[in-house]
Amino acid sequence: MIPELLALIETAQSDLAEILALGFAVFIRVGAMMALVPAFGEQVVPQRVRLILTLAFTLITAPALAPIMPAAPTAPLALLHLIAAEAVAGLALGIGLRLFIMALQTAGSIAAQATSLSQFFGGAGVDPQPAMSQILITAGLALAVTAGLHVALAELIVLSYQFFPPARFPDAASLGEWGLAQSARAFTLAFTLALPFVILSLLFYIGLGAINKAMPQLMVAFVGAPAITWAGLATLLLTAPLILAVWHDTFTTFLINPLQPVP
Repeated sequence: MIPELLALIETAQSDLAEILALGFAVFIRVGAMMALVPAFGEQVVPQRVRLILTLAFTLITAPALAPIMPAAPTAPLALLHLIAAEAVAGLALGIGLRLFIMALQTAGSIAAQATSLSQFFGGAGVDPQPAMSQILITAGLALAVTAGLHVALAELIVLSYQFFPPARFPDAASLGEWGLAQSARAFTLAFTLALPFVILSLLFYIGLGAINKAMPQLMVAFVGAPAITWAGLATLLLTAPLILAVWHDTFTTFLINPLQPVP
């Protein structure tokens, strides 16, 4: 009886060690990704909550990844290699997702500057940003979460092991090209989302210049400032649903296939 019990305990210890090794490897990638992922990785989210979310995503995705994960390394250098490779993969995915939030922030800054509601470099710090940017970011995060962001993230974590194999560093050249393409898409998306405000500003100031030419005695600055402010807020009210829909479609497309060619 005692030898059978000892054998059972030894088997349980071996299985537990394999489970912990698997969970640790997945936890490294998920933790690096969760530090930057939209909604769950925001600075306003407490670190303890982010840790719980990381553990939750690890528990959800680890069973599906068990067949493809390598054996637990025993050598210290192999363990460091595993940690570094998984952290790089998680950070790459997190940065790719974070660029979509930066696109909303940049679009809001362009729109606010075009409608005289802010300046590009008025708040050079990390937190200060135009009100339009904050509105778009908050609405975008709310839309993503209500549309099932947690499910899409779990699917992305499992899918990421196909193009970022476990315990293997990504190719530096390919990763650099991918990052450059994602950055270019983020700025293109930001300008596209802010295009109605840019067009409005261009037409408004052309008309204001014509009025000033026809009536030099009129103080067009005092007349134009409230008008462009009202027009900017009205444009935000009318175009916000379309802006968020375009942004969410692009964001969802990235979640489904992060390596797809950028148009």
